[in-house]
Amino acid sequence: MEIAETKSINLSARWESLQQERPGVRIRDAAKVMGVSEAALLATKTGEDVIRLHGPWPTLLQRFKELGRVMSLTRNDACILEHKGSFQSIDIIENGAHAMATVIGPIETRVFFAAWTFAFAVTETKSDRILKSIQVFDKAGDAITKIYLQEGSNEEAFNRIISDFRASDQSENLKTTLYSAEEFNDQPNDEALLSDWASLKDTHEYFGMLRRHKVRRYDAMEIAKGKFTTPLDAQLAPLHVLEKAAAAKLPIMIFAGNRGNIQIHQGKVRTVRVLERGHTGPERWLNILDPDFNMHLKQNDIATAWLVTKPTTDGIVTSVELFDNRQEMVVQFFGLRKPGIPEREEWTTLVNTLVPASI
Repeated sequence: MEIAETKSINLSARWESLQQERPGVRIRDAAKVMGVSEAALLATKTGEDVIRLHGPWPTLLQRFKELGRVMSLTRNDACILEHKGSFQSIDIIENGAHAMATVIGPIETRVFFAAWTFAFAVTETKSDRILKSIQVFDKAGDAITKIYLQEGSNEEAFNRIISDFRASDQSENLKTTLYSAEEFNDQPNDEALLSDWASLKDTHEYFGMLRRHKVRRYDAMEIAKGKFTTPLDAQLAPLHVLEKAAAAKLPIMIFAGNRGNIQIHQGKVRTVRVLERGHTGPERWLNILDPDFNMHLKQNDIATAWLVTKPTTDGIVTSVELFDNRQEMVVQFFGLRKPGIPEREEWTTLVNTLVPASI
């Protein structure tokens, strides 16, 4: 369903009123309160400080390398990953509707261009800082990724990107399209799924297996319960994983994102903190606050956690996977490993000490 979201005196006035009512409210939160998309709300500022950009999106992504050191932010409703560094190595895979990319280096992501629909170059003032960014959204107007310039970033490259990718349409009108619900098998063959699961040779085969069986990732957790999955205490599991990994200086991998971008952290974590904030009530956030990497996990939204095992040619690979109240994937934690190398015993030991969910 297509929705025309246009700038109006009413929409701008409502946003201004909300900002006065809730100083410092984030645009994503404001959009939810106002019942519009984040991209539509941002588009109301189109002009000198908000400039609409066009594709081709793979070419735009390649140009991010010119920016030098930046902060890359990818999120879903419950988890935010932020990495500071450069877009070092970008590999575009295929083209057209199935085009994707892998980004390797200080910033690591898996990019799915089919979801890239709108992009903006944004200059905004927050407190005493001027923030410059490139922000990408999907067809529903939800944020896919945001790339913020840092001290030492190449601002001339930022300006060149604006010049080269400036869209001819700089209107404040934005037409978004809601995503249709994906169709899944209501009565999957559990035995066939578990048989295929037992035959996995690589963790990258897992998503394809789910697609073949038309099974949601969450439903697979339930089907495999007691064989390949174990429900965990949803609040204790992520805190336990991060605190134990930090204390042991154990390198881990964290995967989080959305339909257009998965951002990945690989390495040790150091500073783990639980903080509360919120305008309408306490929100409990589990944070990693390291110099070049931050994670913010909204624990209020975590409904279930699972210990998941996948067989591979390198042995069993174990992950901790969190889902929200809509049974959507939020974030995954793995022990750091490379193809051809078995999982670290320290990681296996750590996750096997996690508290099971109460029955």
